[in-house]
Amino acid sequence: QVQLVESGGGLVQPGGSLRLSCAASGSIFRISTMGWYRQSPGKERELVADITTSGSTNYADSVKGRFTISRDNGKNTVYLQMNSLKAEDTDVYYCNAFNSPYYNYWGQGTQVTVSS
Repeated sequence: QVQLVESGGGLVQPGGSLRLSCAASGSIFRISTMGWYRQSPGKERELVADITTSGSTNYADSVKGRFTISRDNGKNTVYLQMNSLKAEDTDVYYCNAFNSPYYNYWGQGTQVTVSS
């Protein structure tokens, strides 16, 4: 059973920073594209950023220049460094691991709230 466990969410003021972490159990990490998604109530889950096994990254336009995704294959962990946070970044953030078409796993989500 694969588990993705997110941590690092919380309350931060506008302009502040947070770093999310997602630790993956099992042996799939090294062969998975890892991603961070976010979702607000009543809205579809949207991609924030992802990183392939070779380290190629992809970002939503709304976070380019502010967020950085990285991975540590030795620790089976993917990170999302979020800087210059805005109120509109408030969401539940989900970690994702996929290797199409074989599997697509999700974490339980972590709340990020940007408010003064």
